[in-house]
Formats: sequence, C-alpha cells, structure tokens
Amino acid sequence: MALSDLLATSAGDAAVVVAIVSSRLVLPLFIPRFPLIIAAALLLDAADQTLLQQYTSIDTSETGPYQGFDKALDIYYLSIAYLSTLRNWTSDAAFRISQFLFFYRLVGVTLFELADQRWMLLVFPNTFEYFFIFYELVRLRRDPSHVSARFWLLAAVFIWVVVKLPQEYWIHVAQLDTTDVIRERPWLGVLAMVVALALVAYLLVYVRPRVRRPDWAYRWLADPLPTTMDEAHERHAYLVRASKLSSPELFEKALGLLTLICIIFVQILPAVDMTPLQIAVGVTAVVIANTFVSVWFASRGGFSIESQAVSFGLRLGLNVLFVWLATVLLRGDSSFNFRYGVFFAYLITLIIWLYDYYRPVYDTRFEGSAQKVSSIAGFVERVRSRRP
Repeated sequence: MALSDLLATSAGDAAVVVAIVSSRLVLPLFIPRFPLIIAAALLLDAADQTLLQQYTSIDTSETGPYQGFDKALDIYYLSIAYLSTLRNWTSDAAFRISQFLFFYRLVGVTLFELADQRWMLLVFPNTFEYFFIFYELVRLRRDPSHVSARFWLLAAVFIWVVVKLPQEYWIHVAQLDTTDVIRERPWLGVLAMVVALALVAYLLVYVRPRVRRPDWAYRWLADPLPTTMDEAHERHAYLVRASKLSSPELFEKALGLLTLICIIFVQILPAVDMTPLQIAVGVTAVVIANTFVSVWFASRGGFSIESQAVSFGLRLGLNVLFVWLATVLLRGDSSFNFRYGVFFAYLITLIIWLYDYYRPVYDTRFEGSAQKVSSIAGFVERVRSRRP
C-alpha cells in the first residue's frame, strides 16, 4: 500500500498520518546542531504506532501499511545521526567505533530485507543509536577527546551485549509486546522499576563521587564549525579532483552508504521495483554527478548559508532529473512510481549534501587526515595565488 493509500482514509486519520510522518522527517534535521534531540526521534519512533492505534483506524500490525514507512524513517534519522558525527565528534576512536556500528547495522538490515530472516536483526543489532546517545551524554560535561579508546570500546560492548541483544531478541525474535507482557504479569513492571531505581542510586552514590570534575558547563548545542572551514573545503575539493573520482570518500558515499540505504528503502517501500545492481549503478552515477557540483562549490569558497541553500537546490534539481530519466529509460513511465522517486532524490541529496559539508571537518580534525590534506596545501595555495 502506498502512502497515498494511507492518506485516502478519513480526514482525521490522514491528518494524524501527515503529522507523524512530517515530524519524523523534520525532527532529525536538528540532530547535527542539537545531538541529543535524537532521543526525541527515538521516543517518536516508539510512540508512533501507539498514536496510530489510539487515534486512527489504520492497521499497525506487522503486515499493515505503515510498517514499511516506519522502517524507512528509522534508517533516515539514523543516517543523519551518523553524518552528524563527522561534524561534531572530537574522539577519533569513538567515531571509528560508531562508523563500524552504523555500517554493520546497515548491512544487517539490508540482508534482512533481502532474505526476510528475523534472526539477522539479532546478529546485527542497532547498537549505533544507543552508542551515539551515550557519547553525547558524556560530551554534555566532558571533553570526549580526553577519554581513552578503551573506554569507548567497553561502552560499545556493554551496550551491544547487555542492552541491545536482549532488546533485539525481545522485539524481533520472540516478537513480544512490552505493554501486553506487563499487563499480563504486573510484577515484571515493578521489577523493572526497582532495577532502574537501583541502577540510578548506584550511579549517584558510588560512581558519581569517583568521577573527576566536569570539563565544562552543560553543552546542549554542538560545538560550532571550525573557523578554517572554507580552507578545509577548498583543500577537500582538490583532493577529490586529484583522486580522479576514486577516493575512499566517494566509495563510502556511493557503495557504502547510499547504495545500502537505497536497497533497504526499495525493499521496504511499495511500488518500487529495482534490483540491487540497478540501485548500485544508479546511485554511483548520481554520486559522481553530485561530486562535480560539490567540487565546483568548494573550489569557489561558497559556504555561506545562501550558497549552501543554492547548492542543495541545484543538487535536488539534478537528482530529480536523474529520477525522471530513470523512469523513462530504465523502467518505463508506468512501472516506477515517480513520487517515490522524488523522495529518493530528496534522501540522496540530503545525505550527499551533509556528507560533503561535514567530511572535511573530520579530515582536518584528526591527525592522519590532516596530514593527508596538508600534503597538497602548497599546491592549493599556489592555485589560489593565481586567481585574479
């Protein structure tokens, strides 16, 4: 069932669906500047089906029409959260761990959607989301760059084994509903509250007095972008040019990130029928075209809000054109839903735009990438000096 079918219900049901979907599309856009707003996105993800059950007559079961959109919106906000780590995170060890956790989950969800084996979600748990929240909770009062890699690794292992594995088993293998279980066995709810209170008491009484003083006052906002952003983007543009479109960043965007995401979306959403090979080829072509746009803007130092808005608009227009050509040349006008294609164009544009803008921040922040960038610094400066 398409989204238009979901909306073709009563006016009240349609209004609730529009409000939920719009909120889940807009709220994640604030994650790069307000990282812990991901907790609100998580709560909305947990509550959306309850809201639909309470205020609409829409089927929210596993085979219901909303399930596909729910899964797609999950991947959407997690992708934005991952891209925000390029912008914000100052611990390279924590970033590398989160990068692995994110792509590991993407691979797992892709395999699940292709094979339809629920145990795969247990093997590939969504540890990334809780690790992201944990990092940002630490960053509220302390400098993450002063925390050891061992600490971040142990935190990830604890979240994976103690938190996510039981949760993934409960939800995806046992397929139990927490509300129903507590209603049938009220003592479980009481036990869970006692355990939670005991954990809070342990943290306050035993752990907190032994933790060193905070590094700063509460930082709810992400730190501002470095003052060298223009120079970083310009150097990044020359790096992409010099790599002849074979850079690791291009591979990560095209095959590692967007191809997996688009395969998942194609498997989830109705009225979209493309093979993984078609998706990989199409996404790679779109990424290469968008890379030229990125290099063109970067080499001209266009990083004001106005320039970035123009860059996003040009990319979106270009990608919508690609979608239209795909409907005509690959599948025919009647076999591919153009409205879903426009959504794919928006998704791809947003991810590429955020990646291209935030990746140079990461490159200039950490030593290994900084050395890579500085190796062509003289060349860049010579080119800049020749400008009229």
